[in-house]
Amino acid sequence: QVELVESGGDSVQAGGSLRLSCAASRYIVSRYCMGWFRQAPGKEREGVARIDIVSRTNYADSVKGRFVISRDNVKTTLYLQMNSLKPEDTAMYHCAARQCFRPADSWEYWGQGTQVTVSS
Repeated sequence: QVELVESGGDSVQAGGSLRLSCAASRYIVSRYCMGWFRQAPGKEREGVARIDIVSRTNYADSVKGRFVISRDNVKTTLYLQMNSLKPEDTAMYHCAARQCFRPADSWEYWGQGTQVTVSS
């Protein structure tokens, strides 16, 4: 039984910051590849950032230099620190997890999402 629970979404002004959290089991956070995705109305889901078991990270070009993905194996939480937010960052943000040996598109578990809204 795997549950991912996101929190931290809010409505903010452009240029502001938010930190999203994804709570999961210690086993998932420490031994699975995890990632953040977002989807805006009328658009396809977009991979934002991912982190593997040895903390290698990957970011979408649109968020490089502004967002940081990290995990805390003690608090059993995945984070997405979002800085210099832009209106185009507005979306529902979901965290996901998969066993790292599986194909990169085989995300096994998903949270319900947290809404981020950025206004000018």
